[in-house]
Amino acid sequence: MDNVNGRYGRGFTLWFTGLSGAGKTTIADIVERELREKFGKIEVLDGDIVRTNLSKGLTFSREDRDTNILRIGFVANLLTRNGVGVIVSAISPFKAARDQVRREIGDDFIEVFVDAPVEVCAERDVKGLYKKAYSGEIEQFTGVSDPYEAPAAAELHIHTDEEDKEDSARRVVAKLEELGYLSRVEEYNRA
Repeated sequence: MDNVNGRYGRGFTLWFTGLSGAGKTTIADIVERELREKFGKIEVLDGDIVRTNLSKGLTFSREDRDTNILRIGFVANLLTRNGVGVIVSAISPFKAARDQVRREIGDDFIEVFVDAPVEVCAERDVKGLYKKAYSGEIEQFTGVSDPYEAPAAAELHIHTDEEDKEDSARRVVAKLEELGYLSRVEEYNRA
């Protein structure tokens, strides 16, 4: 199964964007488990982990946030064009940076807007980041003191305050099936 996607074409990039606490990583984890069985080669680029490793030292200024997103996009593009399914989970607050990544990856870029009201995200926040942001301890916090530019035309718009995480994950996998990414594996297995 390792060569499935290399034989049948490119991979894909599922780009989960939304506020902190909206459910990006939770849904991405469920999708990852499902796709490992159906697609084979899957890599996850989580915003928090990338910041610790690939983007260590960047601040939360707009310029550094864009640099972080473009770095994630660069790695996602390399993997995608080599037949890997990539799952990105990153706030990625600015439309221009997301659009640049979309242009670089092309038709294999699938934007998933994980949407929840900021109040719901704050209630879910186990790290206490929203509390710190509202009190002024954290500056430049997306959704509180820094903007989040919501996608106008994401391939999938998930409202995590209205549906459970399993239903959201099923919708993501169904979108990949609709776009034909998972049928490549079925074709390979039948060959």
